[in-house]
Amino acid sequence: MPIESNHICKMQIANCIYKQIIGSLIVLHVNKTLIRIFCCSRYHDAGRLSDQQMALLQYQRENLHFLSQESLVSIIPHQHLVLQILRLQECLSKYERTVDRSTPQVDLAHLLAARDQELQTLSAEMNQVQTELKLAQSLIAERDSEIQNVQMSNNQYAEENDRLRAILGEWSTRAVKLERALEAERISNLELQRKVSTLRNQLQTPTEATE
Repeated sequence: MPIESNHICKMQIANCIYKQIIGSLIVLHVNKTLIRIFCCSRYHDAGRLSDQQMALLQYQRENLHFLSQESLVSIIPHQHLVLQILRLQECLSKYERTVDRSTPQVDLAHLLAARDQELQTLSAEMNQVQTELKLAQSLIAERDSEIQNVQMSNNQYAEENDRLRAILGEWSTRAVKLERALEAERISNLELQRKVSTLRNQLQTPTEATE
């Protein structure tokens, strides 16, 4: 039972780490999409958003909705993901069309640099998570190896105990046989002594009669 409980705990830890990685990958995907929006903003026509930009904005909204749903059903509280959602929604509001259908004046270079920095940070965090995951997997493999070694040792001890038990049984059988043989020998010696005593008495009787 303890081994099964440890295995269940390991599976739960691996599941939590897996969900954290999935959350990081989702954030990474959304930030890449936002960078593509920033890059495509250079190709606007006469101060208006192009069809490609509008399609990307719609795609970004769908990603935000999916990311919101993922953060709600996740086991681990992804506060960092919620902050990313709020930041992305703020950026989307800046890029939506105004009443006069003109493009808002935004420092695209600054935003792109900021998003690139955030992307690098997220990549570093994802690498850190992957490193921790590999470490956890190595620890789990090490513990599994130790458990297998203990099980092999237990099996060897069990086999050795069975062998010793068989030897003890054989010795017990031999001891019983020896006890029976000794008892038979003792009875035989008593009978022999009785016969010797009888013969001695018989030899002494004629001698006394002669005298």
